[in-house]
Amino acid sequence: MSVAVDDDLWSAIGDPTRRRMLDLLLAEGAGTATTLSERLPVTRQAVSKHLVVLDRVGLVHVTPSGREKRYQVDEAQLARAAAQLADVGATWDARLRRIKRIAEAIQRGQEK
Repeated sequence: MSVAVDDDLWSAIGDPTRRRMLDLLLAEGAGTATTLSERLPVTRQAVSKHLVVLDRVGLVHVTPSGREKRYQVDEAQLARAAAQLADVGATWDARLRRIKRIAEAIQRGQEK
């Protein structure tokens, strides 16, 4: 693999609630724990905990906004995650092509 995989980043993205939060933030540009909790089936406190995880891995930026914090997706970090996923996919595609070639060679040898 040419791109190092960041396990913490992918652990954060692996949670369905956090992926939904990223989707909402991307669609709306920014949001708070309160506005996100209104659109998700979890409490505001749970949303806050998820946002801390996303912030820790750099997927969101936090800006104070009065008594709340506004969260916005870090598009560069999201692009980094997408590059990692594409690289992992390409690596697995190459592995599967090698397995296919080996299986076809074995099958040709058995047909003789």
